[in-house]
Amino acid sequence: MNTLRRTRKKVTKPYVCSTEVGETDMSNSNERIRNQMVCHKLGNTSKPIMGPGSAESHLSYDDKDSQDETTVIKPLPPRTTTNVPGGEFNPNSDCMRDSSQILTPPQLSSRMKHIRQAMAKNRLQFVRFEATDLHGVSRSKTIPAHFFQEKVSHGVCMPRGYLEVIPNPKDNEMNNIRATCFNSDIVLMPELSTFRVLPWADRTARVICDTFTVTGEPLLTSPRYIAKRQLSHLQASGFSLLSAFIYDFCIFGVPEILNSKIISFPALTFLNNHDQPFMQELVDGLYHTGANVESFSSSTRPGQMEISFLPEFGISSADNAFTLRTGVKEVARKYNYIASFFIETGFCDSGILSHSLWDVDRKKNMFCSTSGTEQLTITGKKWLAGLLKHSAALSCLMAPSVSCRKRYSKDRKDLKKSVPTTWGYNDNSCIFNIKCHGEKGTRIENKLGSATANPYLVLAATVAAGLDGLHSSNEVLAGPDESTDFYQVEPSEIPLKLEDALVALEEDQCLRQALGETFIRYFVAMKKYELENEEIAAERNKFLEYFI
Repeated sequence: MNTLRRTRKKVTKPYVCSTEVGETDMSNSNERIRNQMVCHKLGNTSKPIMGPGSAESHLSYDDKDSQDETTVIKPLPPRTTTNVPGGEFNPNSDCMRDSSQILTPPQLSSRMKHIRQAMAKNRLQFVRFEATDLHGVSRSKTIPAHFFQEKVSHGVCMPRGYLEVIPNPKDNEMNNIRATCFNSDIVLMPELSTFRVLPWADRTARVICDTFTVTGEPLLTSPRYIAKRQLSHLQASGFSLLSAFIYDFCIFGVPEILNSKIISFPALTFLNNHDQPFMQELVDGLYHTGANVESFSSSTRPGQMEISFLPEFGISSADNAFTLRTGVKEVARKYNYIASFFIETGFCDSGILSHSLWDVDRKKNMFCSTSGTEQLTITGKKWLAGLLKHSAALSCLMAPSVSCRKRYSKDRKDLKKSVPTTWGYNDNSCIFNIKCHGEKGTRIENKLGSATANPYLVLAATVAAGLDGLHSSNEVLAGPDESTDFYQVEPSEIPLKLEDALVALEEDQCLRQALGETFIRYFVAMKKYELENEEIAAERNKFLEYFI
């Protein structure tokens, strides 16, 4: 039987992680933002392609954001899709589901035509321009539908503080990390592939947006921008990511007052009671927003549900999770329920990222062994080695609150400061569970995360850590006799306290460079502020209010 803790050989070849990307200046702000949108949708083909192995592809690391350089990532060839003139708008067609697709001007025009048809057919009155804040919660501005085409060109302005959530943005530590423009506006630029008619909102559609400053620069603290940048680096290395989120969430009834205390009871009192009308409306609604649910079931507690998405390539898996986080709350309110990703006992629900690495053409699973044995390929072992190496820092992003981290030690009676990072084959008790069965092929379940973590940050950090594992060593990471084991000189540990996890994140130079100096410094400052100003009870109330 496989042991839960593994080690690997010492890294012998240094790897410089992908650094934070900035943009060059343009004289006219409006022109710059429009150019950013065109570059975002069509790709930049005017510059030579630089792969990860070229000398020019390794950027020098600089703490000053103003000296960041622009990198050019090799785009995938445009995917050919058949658009029937006058055909119905289908959110699950290839052309609408793949948000990483590079659009030519005719394709962009065709997409707008389909959107206009959908707006007319559904007699839409409003369109939400949605973006994620640092917590993964949707922040949006809603516009009348007849202004949609104009806003596609120029974007929608929103106060920057809506996305960079912190109780006191004027804190001294924040002023030192380029937060002087905290009170300025940012611009939401829609990604048209994410346009969906919302089944749970009356005559309303939504579109997920990327965020830019008013001068046209990407917002360096944007989780979605960070995730897309890491996926671009993965593509430049010759790989693509197939992933899906598995979420637990709780359904509560309307709060009742008992003995002067406000109590929320689970809405579902039996473990086998799905409340079919509620769940069926939720799953059907998610399908019509382009998010395909593979299965749903009751979880381990009354009122706790588990929902699993079908795997998708690129950023789509995080978009699906982002859609669920808003959709489940809106559908629940129609049934007079409250949906939360926070358990009433003070624990956070789990949020698992199941993923596998594929070639850039999306035809071959790079984790699958051709020998038919239950083991990862060399590529898979290197990827896993990267996850193990950075698990302490990863846990800070994936379990970003005191309550989230309770899951790591709930079955332990000793009072240690950390727990070992475990991995195994088909072992659901492990932090990294390698599953080799089923039609999906070999995949790794990253179980560090809680359901309250930002799905874009979970995706970005997992890719950054895995990429470091791929590039850190050319050695075979197999044990004696090519067993399923491999070795680490220093076994990895996960801090139980959020304070210690923040230190691990600050000291992890690879993740600092990959996710961006600006983001890391802002994220750490925000979490330190929360720790200094909130107690556990207050945090519980915040989660129940903010995440429902």
